[in-house]
Amino acid sequence: MNKITKQNDKLLVPDKVTIPFIEGDGVGAEITPVCQSIVNSAIKKAYNGKREILWKEVLAGEKAFNLTGNWLPEDTMEAFREYLVGIKGPLTTPIGGGIRSLNVALRQELDLYVCLRPVRWFKGVVSPVKEPQKVDMFIFRENTEDIYAGIEWQQGTPEAAKFLKFLTEEMGVKKVRFPETSSFGVKPVSVEGTQRLVRSAIEFAITNKLPSVTLVHKGNIMKFTEGGFKLWGYAVAENEFAAQTFTMPQYDTIKKNEGEAAANKALENAVKEGRVIIKDVIADAFLQNTLLIPEEYSVIATLNLNGDYISDQLAAMVGGIGIAPGANINYQTGHAIFEATHGTAPGIAGKNVVNPSSLLLSSVMLLEYIGWNEAAKLIVDAMESAFEKGEATHDLARFMDKGKTLSTTEFRNCINQLINM
Repeated sequence: MNKITKQNDKLLVPDKVTIPFIEGDGVGAEITPVCQSIVNSAIKKAYNGKREILWKEVLAGEKAFNLTGNWLPEDTMEAFREYLVGIKGPLTTPIGGGIRSLNVALRQELDLYVCLRPVRWFKGVVSPVKEPQKVDMFIFRENTEDIYAGIEWQQGTPEAAKFLKFLTEEMGVKKVRFPETSSFGVKPVSVEGTQRLVRSAIEFAITNKLPSVTLVHKGNIMKFTEGGFKLWGYAVAENEFAAQTFTMPQYDTIKKNEGEAAANKALENAVKEGRVIIKDVIADAFLQNTLLIPEEYSVIATLNLNGDYISDQLAAMVGGIGIAPGANINYQTGHAIFEATHGTAPGIAGKNVVNPSSLLLSSVMLLEYIGWNEAAKLIVDAMESAFEKGEATHDLARFMDKGKTLSTTEFRNCINQLINM
């Protein structure tokens, strides 16, 4: 039995475990085998051959379409359902009708409601900010709701006209500035969707002994959707984690009733007790604060569209999307797909120059998710050692002091050698 199972809220991982993978389109054909080689080396080194990943290829994207005529075969979905945990390279999104996005389709089909994006700086990597070492955050981006739910109607279609008629005649909406030429989108944000996202973020902070969870929203303008996200998020903390958290609404209540000194004392005591501080910030202010005071943030819980912007800005602050990992997770069922966060990069595909670090760090996240932390640490330590010496693929090496450009396969060899030292 080589399958991961879930029992009593815990993953049960056999020593020889089958992990389905999608190779990916474009540069996927290069970075996927490189990452598998490095992961295999780290597992062998860490566990002396007692543990092993049995890689099982499944198809999606252009490769799937060319072989089967289907961009996302049902066999692929069934493999991810059955084996719980998988990994994928970048995928081409088909042009025209049908699937809006293969990535979104995978997330929605498996209800992978958390997009988890850890962001940290590696020594040696050149950053556009002065103190990148202060950036150390985990973004919990809601993955199934908001604008990304895909509920929209194009300008000029009968559906858009019907929706406009409903808005104006049934709902009394008068604020559409150019109604006859507008497209429309619906932004669903639910109590349940918010609760499970924020609950996962708080549990992650508690488990990993992280100091705070920040709810990032635009509730000052979108009062019932993003404002609801804020209120429902605080309610999760206060109703389900009262002994382990301290919220800013609690701080405000103490300040109002007992004064600022008492509120500050309560906050200070909560920090000393190791309770997770739950706070919130408006999205545009947060983007500014990440540049000015990034050290004040640890775990971020936010909606889908905000999370897209936030993840990419933070990645740029520590060296770019090329070293940004990501995962899509359902903590309730245990299902998780780890992925490269960049695109297929067809312009450099096949040239042996692509940086595999995004998928490699996503592989590290996979290892951590299944509890193989020793192997994960070997990879991270090896990458940091290489970067400190200026050894990296061209996208990073060209900016490093005395940087040495390595091809994709040379980078693989470098990391494997460092792991086995």
